[in-house]
Amino acid sequence: MNRLNLMAAGLLAAVSLVVSCASTSAPQADKNAANLGERPAYDARLSGYEYPYEVETWSVQAQGKGREMAYMDVRPEGEPKGTVLLLHGKNFSGAYWKRTIEFLVDRGYRAVAPDQLGFGKSAKPTNFQYSFHALATYTSRLLDHLNVDGVSVVGHSMGGMLATRFALMFPDRTERLMLVNPIGLEDWKTKVPYRTVDEWYDKELKKTPSAVKSYMKKSYFDGVWKEAYDPLVEIQAGWIRGPDYPTIARVSALTYDMIFTQPVIYEFSELEVPTLVMVGERDRTALGTGMVSDEVAATMGRYDTLGERAAKMIPQSTLVEFPGIGHIPQFEAFERYKKAVLDYLESS
Repeated sequence: MNRLNLMAAGLLAAVSLVVSCASTSAPQADKNAANLGERPAYDARLSGYEYPYEVETWSVQAQGKGREMAYMDVRPEGEPKGTVLLLHGKNFSGAYWKRTIEFLVDRGYRAVAPDQLGFGKSAKPTNFQYSFHALATYTSRLLDHLNVDGVSVVGHSMGGMLATRFALMFPDRTERLMLVNPIGLEDWKTKVPYRTVDEWYDKELKKTPSAVKSYMKKSYFDGVWKEAYDPLVEIQAGWIRGPDYPTIARVSALTYDMIFTQPVIYEFSELEVPTLVMVGERDRTALGTGMVSDEVAATMGRYDTLGERAAKMIPQSTLVEFPGIGHIPQFEAFERYKKAVLDYLESS
């Protein structure tokens, strides 16, 4: 292993959200959300929310139905050096890869950024068994649809878990793997009691736009919020204000269950591809810290040690650590993140 130095109002009347006022205009203002400004409300498919590049859709047969998967496929002028597959985190969508896509395309790479089923502009099935195996399979089929063979895979947060599963399932089409503050570097089941999907759903229904921002500010950015981070909140806040939030909350509950019950850490040693582990050392993201004692919670999400431990488990790994940076290096330390990605892409 080479080592480089280097997320009160309850939901706006939760149960009555679906009532006859199926309007996408913002409900009566959440008093605590004033600092978010006047933001639009969004339906489940993010109608009216603009992505940085053209969004296309592809219908995949998934668990008995055709389900639309949205994606951006951005190509450079001329023949691309290669294709980079960008896999988003749970609280995000393909849209937040904007600057990453820009520098990749500028350097001659093709970038494919899908919204996984249940996320972003893709379908939001609630009668669906979410698994990393399934999402990886549909992502691979999307690449078949695009006539893409080998890819370099970048996965952030939950996308890091998915990227790992993808590389384990499809090593022949994974040229290299890049994990950006991936979650799942520890098995939370060993410390945190199980929360049912219905319990997750009830918790999600109580979210407010201001609570989403407060979580991200505290957990991702160490209490310091910058205007550049505002896009990270807009989708979640817009869904809460929109007509389809019960659907969004149900999907969120199902995917929380997926994350909690399907760890990939035990298979890191089985990875057969060169892997870059990028870690903001200040990150403390962990599932279920509110369900355990303060003493136990203090032992969770310690990316200052988890990154190194994960890298040691992965056979062909390189570790890049970002001191003083949290969960989203591609926003908080963009130039250092950009350099790490490009150096790794072009190192062989």
